Amino acid sequence: MIELLDPTVQPNTTLAETLAYAPRPVSLTGKRVALIENTKFKSDRLLQRIGELLKADYGAAETRMWRKHNASVPAHEEIVTEIRASSDVMVAGIGD
Repeated sequence: MIELLDPTVQPNTTLAETLAYAPRPVSLTGKRVALIENTKFKSDRLLQRIGELLKADYGAAETRMWRKHNASVPAHEEIVTEIRASSDVMVAGIGD
C-alpha cells in the first residue's frame, strides 16, 4: 500500500490553534539556563558557545548541558524532570 500526501491542501487549523509558547522571561539576568544537545556533530560546541554568550552578554547565572539519547527522539523523561527542578529557561540545539 502507498500513502499519497497532497502538499496543496490547507493545513489543519486545529493543530495550529493548540500550539502555545511558554512565557519568555523579561531578562536572563540571574537565570539558570539548561542546554539540551541532540548528539549531532558539534551540537555540544554550538550550545557551549551559546551558553557562554548568554552568561557574558545577558547575565545568565549558570548554564548546564544535557544530552539526548539521539537526535530523532524527544528528551527522555529523566532530562525533563531534572531541568524542571534545576533550571529557569531551556535552549535546545542541533548540530551538523
